[in-house]
Amino acid sequence: MFCRNISKTDRIIRIILGLVLLALVFVGPKTAWGWIGLFPLITGLVGWCGLYTLLGKKSCAPKQ
Repeated sequence: MFCRNISKTDRIIRIILGLVLLALVFVGPKTAWGWIGLFPLITGLVGWCGLYTLLGKKSCAPKQ
């Protein structure tokens, strides 16, 4: 259904960023803004970014 458009490095960065932002909900300042971390976490786990699709961008190498 969805073709991956995020490179492995981009996915790792998104997953780490998502987890750090989600940690703000449970530890640290305990702010609700940490729920924003769900977006990079989910896109990193799935490997597909809707914004990249709208912009026509891919961070992964084309399949040969």
